[in-house]
Amino acid sequence: MAKRAVHRRARKILGEDPVALVWCEIHKPIPTPPKDVHRAAGRNRLKPGHHWLLYVGAVVFFFVVIPIMLIDKLGDRLDRLLQGRRRRGPRAGGPQTPPEDRSSASSRDRARDRGQDPTNGIFDGDWSLTAGQLLLRWYGHSPNPKRLVMLARERVCIATSPRRRLSPTKADDFRTVVEFPLDQVRVEGEAGQPRGFATFQLRFTDGSWLEVGRLGEPEDADHFLRTISG
Repeated sequence: MAKRAVHRRARKILGEDPVALVWCEIHKPIPTPPKDVHRAAGRNRLKPGHHWLLYVGAVVFFFVVIPIMLIDKLGDRLDRLLQGRRRRGPRAGGPQTPPEDRSSASSRDRARDRGQDPTNGIFDGDWSLTAGQLLLRWYGHSPNPKRLVMLARERVCIATSPRRRLSPTKADDFRTVVEFPLDQVRVEGEAGQPRGFATFQLRFTDGSWLEVGRLGEPEDADHFLRTISG
């Protein structure tokens, strides 16, 4: 469960004990908004920041590990090719694989495109409404992906830490970045969702909605979901 520092900070921000709170994240990539919409919102980042060690690891992987793997695989392939030629000897031609039917390939492409959700299933798709505007500024408040959703008696507050890294159980420097009175937002979710896959939605009075997941701290998550499903 979140440590006392988190609850103490939440109580200080809200001016009362939170009814429930939980750390969560946008659990899928934020879709790319139209350029004019993104520009009007201040061109905020649409992806979370990462620790510098992650970038170092990526560089080492792509420029050291992958070349070694490719060289090793190429060597094995050449060895098998040479061994096969020695066993069989030269052979002219061979059965050719008929070219793929372009019409069937394009049909599969269209079917795959139809199955794609341009919103990634995380919001209603209208960038001009409350959920879309919240998404456009989500990482503008902090590059850290974690957000603390706090339920109070008369409002819902979303807070974050300005740091790139934080411990959700000990963070005590988070601050509210946006809040909504309860007559403007409804928090919906089901209790007893599978651990690791639980999500909930913020549904606003203008008809827009936003879904978040990757709920942190099992006890807090369970209590939060029981509270909003009751």
